[in-house]
Parts: sequence; C-alpha cells; structure tokens
Amino acid sequence: MSDPILRPRKFLVVVDKTPECRVALRYAARRALHTDGRVTLLCVAEPADFQQWKGVEDLMRDEAHREAEARAYAAAGIINDISGTLPEILIEHGEPQAVLFDLVSRDKDISILVLASGTSKQGPGPLVSLFAGSVQPIPVTIVPGNLSDDGVDALA
Repeated sequence: MSDPILRPRKFLVVVDKTPECRVALRYAARRALHTDGRVTLLCVAEPADFQQWKGVEDLMRDEAHREAEARAYAAAGIINDISGTLPEILIEHGEPQAVLFDLVSRDKDISILVLASGTSKQGPGPLVSLFAGSVQPIPVTIVPGNLSDDGVDALA
C-alpha cells in the first residue's frame, strides 16, 4: 500500500438500478474532481435463486454479469463526462452488502464510500440503513437521493 498522504483520495460508489445512484455518481465525480481524487465503481451481479439445472444457473449468472457490466460502463460514462477521468470498475458476484464489506476490507486505498439515500417510502435504502447503524471501516458520505444536478454541484 502506498503512503496515504501521497495517494489520491478514492471515492467508492455502488452502482445499482436505483434512481438515486445517479446522485451518488455525480457527487463522487465532483468531489474527486475538486480534490484530485479518483472514483471506483462497484457493481454487484447478484446470485440467481435458481439451482435446478446447472446450465440454466450458468446462463442466469452470465446474464446477471452482463447486466452489471452494462450498468458499470454507463456509470463510468457519467463519471468521465463530469470529471474527465475514467473510474476504476469492479464487477463482483454475490450479495451486495457482503461484497461491499469484503472490498473495503481488502482495498485499503478506498477513502470514502458515497451513497445516496433512497427517495421512496420504503426508507433510505438497504446500504444506507446498513451503514448508518454500524461502525464503519471507512467514512461514509450519504447524499440526499432527491438532489438535482445543481444541488449536487453546490454540495460537492
């Protein structure tokens, strides 16, 4: 691991299908731009709940991977448009919470996890709920998920 004083700040964003993910992406890109940092995108291909036939399970896993890959590359385009840099892209398989905790424990260069809170009546979202009530291995920035682009830009 490099000297923490010399390495750029690394902002981690979990890329998912939620509308508030775009807010987290924009915030992380703007913060990285203003602090000479970089953005890492984590997109998790969740396991399929289908185990009857191995061939079908493999097809479902491949499809989940392709969907995760497409989301990650679309998010990378947003980061590049805002900051002019290409983010690090990680596509992992498993349950999002477990994958996230594993990543932060093994990648000591990650400085900050950026999440946007959910905007629906179901609450702030599973990752925000998970990180809001526990001790974190890294700082977590939770951005209101209903912010406009101008609102994010003013904050970041």
